Amino acid sequence: MARLIEPDPAMGRAPHKKHATERDSEMTYSLETSHKDSSPASPQSHHGMRPLIRWFIASATLNLPQAAGPVAFSLLALSLTGQTSGGAAMILAMTIAQVIGVIPITRFGARFSAVKFLRALVALRSMALAAMALGAWTRVSFETLVVLAALAGMVNGAAHGYVRAVLNHLVTSSRLPRALGIAATLNEMTYVLAPVLASVLGGISPVFALCVIAALGTLPALLIPDASARPLAHSTSKDGRIFTPSIALWLLCAMAGGATVASIEIGAVALALTFDHAPAHAVLFTIPLCVASVAGGIWVSISNKPSSRMLVLAQLALMTTGSLLAALEISLLVTVLGTILIGCVIAPLSTHYSLSLDALAPAHRKAEVFALQRTANAAGIILASALLTFTPVSSALTTITTIVALTTLWMAVGVIRKRRRIA
Repeated sequence: MARLIEPDPAMGRAPHKKHATERDSEMTYSLETSHKDSSPASPQSHHGMRPLIRWFIASATLNLPQAAGPVAFSLLALSLTGQTSGGAAMILAMTIAQVIGVIPITRFGARFSAVKFLRALVALRSMALAAMALGAWTRVSFETLVVLAALAGMVNGAAHGYVRAVLNHLVTSSRLPRALGIAATLNEMTYVLAPVLASVLGGISPVFALCVIAALGTLPALLIPDASARPLAHSTSKDGRIFTPSIALWLLCAMAGGATVASIEIGAVALALTFDHAPAHAVLFTIPLCVASVAGGIWVSISNKPSSRMLVLAQLALMTTGSLLAALEISLLVTVLGTILIGCVIAPLSTHYSLSLDALAPAHRKAEVFALQRTANAAGIILASALLTFTPVSSALTTITTIVALTTLWMAVGVIRKRRRIA
């Protein structure tokens, strides 16, 4: 699941003083911060463990419809049309709608309480999923189901942004890396268990499976703790910009990471066939990827500190190397090793992206920036899906490896330039 670097104006006048976010220490959230109010979490945030546990569950279950969707929608399409390709159409509609809706929906919600608006978004999504189940039961047209899937997916990016923004009111900045690491681990578990749940329930009835998914999808609205501050007034200053070079670079990193992970998950069957294995042996690639990702999340949770610039660069290099090993298709063992290298850096990198975006985002637009992070990841999934649909798996993996390699190179150039300016 990196950023461009502009020197702080004060650097030129006092080169012996470093900005807090530019030190290779526990304060390193980004390569550049330009907002005085952009600390990742308020130091006065103390709400105890119970609200935080509720937030963890809400965060993990927020992704359940997306995680279960590919299996649930495919089974639903199979029961209605006799083909599973309709499930891919629903997922594509859901993902594209998320990309389209993320900015207008998030900006519209800025005038309301983050928690109340989040609950409204989750309710809308659950109603759309329930309408899909009802429509499938009454045999409405398949095009109607695709439209309802798009409606359900339209709110996903914005909902993620508001869930992430609520966390800033529950933990202090010193505890934020650990909280994000735990959330990343639980998120990976959701993506492992949700398809299994959809398969089991879909074996009983695809409509019943969709009803259960819709019901479980309401949990974030019920569990999210009401700990957020009141809506913030919109700023008219130049510091309110979110599409800065630094933010754009981190979003590019999120997109490249999403494409890399999706290329393995979606292309797992094709990889198995490449090595003359049965399609069911796709788990030889997906299971190591998930296990390594969970291990990476546990490491972030235990270490509880942001990565330094050089460590982030090394992690991006590991992802590039893993993607390259998979693209070369040298042997089954080498390809599995590549998936492990990719998996072990998913959680550390996504955590660092979130911390860096938090530091860079204006206070009144943090939810929007967090939503863009999730949407950038979704854009990477769309890219990987398109490449794997229209090109051989080796060509798709090579293209994605090139993208993540160029992103790593951009990050390296930025780090070198920053170090030279500080020196």
